[in-house]
Amino acid sequence: MTTEEVKFKISFVYLVPILASLIFGLGCTWLLKPQHEQAPIPPSAVMPFPDDTISGPIGNALLYVVLAAIGATVFLILIKRRKVKLVKSVIFLVMTTVSMMLSLLYISELLSYTSFYSDFLLVGLSILITVLFDLAIFKYTKAQSVAVIGLGGALGAVMAFAFPPYSVIAVLIALAIYDIIAVYRGPVGKIAQAGLDQLPGLSYSFKDIQMGLGDLIFYTVLTGSMFFSFPNSILPTIMSIIGICIGSIITFLMLEKKRIFPGLPFPIALGLALGLLTALFI
Repeated sequence: MTTEEVKFKISFVYLVPILASLIFGLGCTWLLKPQHEQAPIPPSAVMPFPDDTISGPIGNALLYVVLAAIGATVFLILIKRRKVKLVKSVIFLVMTTVSMMLSLLYISELLSYTSFYSDFLLVGLSILITVLFDLAIFKYTKAQSVAVIGLGGALGAVMAFAFPPYSVIAVLIALAIYDIIAVYRGPVGKIAQAGLDQLPGLSYSFKDIQMGLGDLIFYTVLTGSMFFSFPNSILPTIMSIIGICIGSIITFLMLEKKRIFPGLPFPIALGLALGLLTALFI
């Protein structure tokens, strides 16, 4: 997370976008629940290493950290070389593709509950949502934050659906550690100093703070994984949300002293701890 130059003061209102993304993500997770119960995605579809060995989740975690580091480094190099148009073009292509795929998935699930499902309606609505999403991100920037918050929840739910449980834990821990390094010694902090506005759609602004899309995505990955892993009780999911909120408040407290602070470590640590401990004792 980063703050504007003005002196930042903590307020519970800063939890609103995080909670909005988590609630929207849980709605998306609920839509995917029937698919998860009937035919979960095989781990090999999204993770190269099996989840049933100790080395598998570690390998998957290292892979995602390397991918995150490469992506951030490439963006930093392009920004330093003043290739901002190229950066925005890449982001536009990725955002449009992701938006279209997510729209097709979730609209298909919604239409399955109705009696007027058709491929024409599915594709038409998906294209419409993708166009509106692109307009919000790249043209009407006042709606950009709302689009990013929704994307974080929707994409996080899909990743929670597709990721095997032990790999989720390993990936979240690894990314939380990487986040600290990337903010203070790596490309993420340098990108933030250069201005996150050069990466439209990859962060959102709310009052005095800016927060990365990745933070919202992996908060939802955590809560969504709790939802799928413990289907007989909602308590682990609720406690993971509470942990994320407490961790976010601690992060906000750190932002009162520092202009930039990693958004993953405290929310992920407390969200995982409270969720897993609750699951252990229920």
